[in-house]
Amino acid sequence: MAVAIVVPLAVFAMIFGIVYVIVTARNRERLSLIEKGADPKLFESIKRTSKGGILKWGLLLIGIGLGIFTAAMLVSYGLEEGAAYPAMICLFGGAGLLLSYKMEQKSETRKEIE
Repeated sequence: MAVAIVVPLAVFAMIFGIVYVIVTARNRERLSLIEKGADPKLFESIKRTSKGGILKWGLLLIGIGLGIFTAAMLVSYGLEEGAAYPAMICLFGGAGLLLSYKMEQKSETRKEIE
């Protein structure tokens, strides 16, 4: 009974600790840069310019779905379940990420031409 309470509390404490360390480290880094003469507005202008995040996540999730579907088909034909699912998920998920990379690369070359 006590383990059922301690484990979720430990997981929550671990996640909180990781976030706290990241935030305080970033704050200390920014303060030291400001002390050395960096412009504070530098931190406001740093934003990701890539708009391919949605494309990347979409193709990754499509690939994972196709991997699960393909693995289920292979298991029904007699392939071992323990090998089929991880292999197909990784294979199709990776293919989705490669496809998103190629599509972003193609989009960037089009922007350079224009």
